[in-house]
Amino acid sequence: YERSIALGMTLHPNTQRTYSSHLNSYLTFCEIHGFPISPTPDTLSFFVVFMSHYIQPHSVENYLSGIVSQPEPHFPDVRDIRNSNLVRRTLRGSLCRFARPYDDLCWLAMLFCGFFGLLCVGELIWPDAVGLRDYTCLSPRSSVSIDQSSFTFCVPQRKSDVRFEGHLICITRSQLPDDPYSIFLRYLAGRDSAFPLHPFLWLCADGSIPTHAWFLSRFRTFFPNPSLGGHSLRSGGATSLAATGVPPSQIQAIG
Repeated sequence: YERSIALGMTLHPNTQRTYSSHLNSYLTFCEIHGFPISPTPDTLSFFVVFMSHYIQPHSVENYLSGIVSQPEPHFPDVRDIRNSNLVRRTLRGSLCRFARPYDDLCWLAMLFCGFFGLLCVGELIWPDAVGLRDYTCLSPRSSVSIDQSSFTFCVPQRKSDVRFEGHLICITRSQLPDDPYSIFLRYLAGRDSAFPLHPFLWLCADGSIPTHAWFLSRFRTFFPNPSLGGHSLRSGGATSLAATGVPPSQIQAIG
């Protein structure tokens, strides 16, 4: 009896509720597809593929923890099934297949924010040199604010910020196809689904902070001209504003 109580207290109540939700997702999956609820390598493998179409594969891995934890008293071999070669390879393949669109969306959102917010790439990413990385320079997720016509986020430090107060970047919604508002919201939805508790705004699919090399590797795919680089977003955005008739003094105030 005492051992049962001790085992029942190994998980925090919040974790137990989360695991129950994960198990319910698995049971619903089995009901929809007519699979028996008894876990098998095939069933868990199909579950990984199915869920990866709706949430990030990293989150699916967390779901498997809940599926293993709660039914284990009834299916003692469920942990071995979870660690089977078929399930592990399916999860690894899903990470490769479905994580890439997330990274592409992250890069695209950063590109548009840099262009429309008159930001340099260095204000959105981490330097490649580890010794130059500073957490205080990263935009926090908590700084994001969204309304019907615009979104804002904070860039903690900029070269023009002599008082180290940070800058609030405001980007408005557009009716044109290249609307930064819709792209940013799509990225934010994927980011919050995969990393709901992570403190920083810009994250790769593996949870790491985007680096300069990471950004430029994608940038060169579309803009191979060597004269274009990290400062091109800011200068290109300023040129675009000038072409639409925005006064130079206002452009200078923005960026």
